[in-house]
Amino acid sequence: MNQLPALPPQPISPLDGRYRAAVAALGDHLSEAGLNRARVHVEVEWLIYLTSHGMFGAAPLTDEQTEALRAFAVGFGQEQIDTLAEIEAKTRHDVKAVEYLIRAELDRLGLNAIAELTHFACTSEDINNLSYALTVKAALEEVWLPKAQVVTAKLAGLAERHKDAAMLSRTHGQPATPTTMGKELAVFVYRLQRVLAQLEASEYLGKFSGATGTFAAHLVAEPSADWAAISREFVEGLGLTWNPLTTQIESHDWQAEVYGKVAHANRILHNLATDVWTYISLGYFRQIPVAGATGSSTMPHKINPIRFENAEANLEISSALLDSLAATLVTTRLQRDLTDSTTQRNIGVAFGHSLLALDNLERGLGEIALDENALAADLDGNWEVLAEAIQTVIRAEVVAGRSTIADPYAVLKDLTRGHRVGAPELAEFVSGLEIGDEAKARLLALTPATYIGVAPALLGHLG
Repeated sequence: MNQLPALPPQPISPLDGRYRAAVAALGDHLSEAGLNRARVHVEVEWLIYLTSHGMFGAAPLTDEQTEALRAFAVGFGQEQIDTLAEIEAKTRHDVKAVEYLIRAELDRLGLNAIAELTHFACTSEDINNLSYALTVKAALEEVWLPKAQVVTAKLAGLAERHKDAAMLSRTHGQPATPTTMGKELAVFVYRLQRVLAQLEASEYLGKFSGATGTFAAHLVAEPSADWAAISREFVEGLGLTWNPLTTQIESHDWQAEVYGKVAHANRILHNLATDVWTYISLGYFRQIPVAGATGSSTMPHKINPIRFENAEANLEISSALLDSLAATLVTTRLQRDLTDSTTQRNIGVAFGHSLLALDNLERGLGEIALDENALAADLDGNWEVLAEAIQTVIRAEVVAGRSTIADPYAVLKDLTRGHRVGAPELAEFVSGLEIGDEAKARLLALTPATYIGVAPALLGHLG
């Protein structure tokens, strides 16, 4: 076989190719550049903290100098990305490259006198763990959670719209006690609201205590300083929760907690995707054609439920990655190994596949319409589901002394199990029952479409 010519450089991940538009917002936080911007931010804030507290006789920076340093961190862009790449090609160390980048900026600003306070008493992980906490926090709160809330709100709107739409249940895939489409969708809304509320309350921990978490170098440099208090104040000043007891690395337990909750949300969404797919297959939902779209390359009539299938697959990929991250990150050999370093570089990939799934679900939920005629026809073809109601009423009548029927369940089982029973047959059966007149009238008035309990009212329990 002739060797194919090489293509121009191409993305390997579909998140950076085919699906880039759907996940691009994560790149501001969970990319190499986003991480480096956070590193610059942490290093700059540490410099400002040390000088503002007069550590080692350093004079506090002027307002203009402080503003210039913070502007450098905020303005981190392509020029700094390119410069960092050049520096790292020599240092072979990403955090050291960030330190040299900041030193160069200090030189440009005429602040060489405080250059040695750059990365002062820090191990790389002091900078990295804070940077990851900041970027994951921002990605979750500014990108992933808002999208998840949009999907949940859209689902809640569908639930409210269809709260009275009676529908045959299918427990174990078999015709069962009716419900409403709105109530079934509301189940997913309630589940998602709980998990999203837990994620909104997430803690993002940070350590800032040196090479083995003991403040050893700090204490030698300045024995009189309360370095634990300084560390706490600095970490909390970044909007994070201080972790006082660590090895060289922050223990990553908060990451395992967050990724576990996102994976949990993923699995609820996966359940939603497969259920809606099934309702489409049953004809309960019709798909709204998208102008110009092709369903099948050979069958022109088809509209495939691709949004829900795409979401299903990407949620599985995301959950697998999040599970791996949570399992791997909570373990390190003794005081430090580098397994977490390469693992954490995949955080963006895990969130990206989840965000892509959310995008597909949002679009998919907007491209379906309930076919109430299909729901009604299914209900009318399954009157035997009223057997539960009838035998339950008979039981109550027996207890009340208005009936002597023995084993009501068995009586209804003989009537309905394994074959269809229509409205006339059930009416004839109920009319001949030994029960009170009021109970008999109630049963004769019942239909599969009205046997929905308080399903519509249950939506009042949504947040």
